[in-house]
Amino acid sequence: MDQMIEFFKHLINPSWIIEHGGLYLLLAIIFAETGLFIGFFLPGDSLLFVAGIYGEDLSRSFFDMPLVVLMLLIAVAGVLGNMVGFWFGQKSGPLMFKKKDTFFFKQKHLHQAHDFFVKYGGGAIFFARFLPIIRTFAPIVAGIVQMDRKKFMLYNVIGSFAWVFSMMLAGHYLDKLFPGLKDRLELVILVIVLVTTLPVFIKLIFGKAKPRPHDPAEEKPEVTDSAV
Repeated sequence: MDQMIEFFKHLINPSWIIEHGGLYLLLAIIFAETGLFIGFFLPGDSLLFVAGIYGEDLSRSFFDMPLVVLMLLIAVAGVLGNMVGFWFGQKSGPLMFKKKDTFFFKQKHLHQAHDFFVKYGGGAIFFARFLPIIRTFAPIVAGIVQMDRKKFMLYNVIGSFAWVFSMMLAGHYLDKLFPGLKDRLELVILVIVLVTTLPVFIKLIFGKAKPRPHDPAEEKPEVTDSAV
């Protein structure tokens, strides 16, 4: 049990993931964090930023593959993760809103993603990429409300590539400008986590509660035609 707890601690440490898991573990985590509801606790933004800092090391460890190719592979993992989440949402439907809370699943996260989706429509798939927790549940909600598949894929692909490239390039070039960045990774990761999670906390603290249907099985979440 202690070993399992220790392993989960490592999974939320971007530096450990890069140094011990390499590209394969990075791809697996990005895939899980962007579509599997059990992956909501995994690092996303900070992991990509650190991957950009260690981009040259990752390239050398993976057949000297150019950094841009590595970013393409990671972006594709994000696309596939969202596709799995969308498929799961389509199959599970309103039953998800009846599921009881577990360690890996929280109703509040699903409702936050639903409110975010209703507010921003199809664009939520793009914007959600830059919001922890929301990006895990947004594709699931998109599947639940039966968003048009082609439109979902458009936002999915654009959002994943924009997210991965922006975070990794930021880490890569900031490391060039500030060579000592690797020595302050804990502080850098803390800042990234605070900045990326701030909108979520603001929503939780100041967001107004919205009425929801009592029986989700009979009434789907309301989404306007223009949104999807």
